Amino acid sequence: MALEKVADGVWLLRGDFRGAMNVYFLEDGDGVVQFDAGTKAMRKKAKAAAAELGGLKRVVLGHAHADHRGTAPYMDVPVLCHPDERADAESEGAIAPYMDLSQLPVAWVRWIYPFLLRRWDGGAVRIADTVIEGDEVAGFEVLHFPGHAPGLIGLWRESDRVALVSDVVYLVDSARLKPLPEGEASVPHPAWAWDHARAKESLRRLASLEPRVVGAGHERPLRGENLRETLEAAAEKY
Repeated sequence: MALEKVADGVWLLRGDFRGAMNVYFLEDGDGVVQFDAGTKAMRKKAKAAAAELGGLKRVVLGHAHADHRGTAPYMDVPVLCHPDERADAESEGAIAPYMDLSQLPVAWVRWIYPFLLRRWDGGAVRIADTVIEGDEVAGFEVLHFPGHAPGLIGLWRESDRVALVSDVVYLVDSARLKPLPEGEASVPHPAWAWDHARAKESLRRLASLEPRVVGAGHERPLRGENLRETLEAAAEKY
């Protein structure tokens, strides 16, 4: 199983479209917690990875978009999310009602996304419980980062300044379906946003934490001692 160690007790499984979909596993006693659920196509590899790491205890969704909840219905453990994300997580729809794909500038990208979202989606998720800002998950603090989705959360570990943040920040150009140049980042495109202005605020909040490692929902983590400047610049895009 191709697991990448991100930090102490944190592993990354990459898969599906160009290997750009991310699932994180966090050491939690004799097993692991899964943060974010990737796509449906990753379900077998996610199960195998969790077993390799000692067994899965629960899944915590960063948010409920199709490419972040895909494995959740198949993992046979309780699934948790933020209260503001519960309705979307438990919905059958692969496309959130606030998304506006007409804002995407490239015609073929606008055309293909509905197909991709349905392919990535694992369907409605039964939510067993919720987490809110200040809760603890496997040694990380839950932070609420609304904007891209109303109940988007990240996990923050102050001791080594590791942030796992789902789609608070993009390391991909979702408007053109390609990675951003190495070292660059962006606020998610407004086509996906529940509230784009708040998405920018949330990204600025992440920057203010001055993380050394940022594990996003897509592509490899950002690393460095001066990520604040990169993240602040990312918040000014779109």
